[in-house]
Amino acid sequence: MGERALTEHDNIVLIGMPGSGKSTVGVVLAKMLNYEFVDVDLVIQQKCDKTLQRLIDALGPQGFIDVENEVLKSLDFKHTVISTGGSAVYSPEAIGHLSEEGVIVYLKIALPELEERLSDFSERGVVMRKEGAMSLEALYDERVPLYEQHADVTVDINGLSITEAANAVRAALGLS
Repeated sequence: MGERALTEHDNIVLIGMPGSGKSTVGVVLAKMLNYEFVDVDLVIQQKCDKTLQRLIDALGPQGFIDVENEVLKSLDFKHTVISTGGSAVYSPEAIGHLSEEGVIVYLKIALPELEERLSDFSERGVVMRKEGAMSLEALYDERVPLYEQHADVTVDINGLSITEAANAVRAALGLS
């Protein structure tokens, strides 16, 4: 995907690994820009009345991805920072819809920093498409190329505080 300018009515769609800060950076960014904020994981939990981990356990990884895809395709916001689940990139239909709705920003983080943030990522409701346990490194290796493929803008947030990361996104989008 090529670089794309943000219009004043576009959404900012954050993608990236679990633990990369999509929700926390998203809230701060929304406040800075006077945008609304939506956390897709919370939307899914509210619609299904279950935690993400319980949904994944009940539906399996592909079943969860199907639910997430339906929720993502139905989003219709303006002037909103949207924090997606880390697995959103498994749904080409949903990513296509989000790309039409706004600029997709990949919050890039190095594996060692991610490992520090996620001491036990098995409790986070993380979708793993392969059978059995999957290491964080294997998940990272599987997803990073997808994030890079779908991003309009990539922002390296390694070593940045939440506010610094939000400012970096704002600067990358040319917003004051």
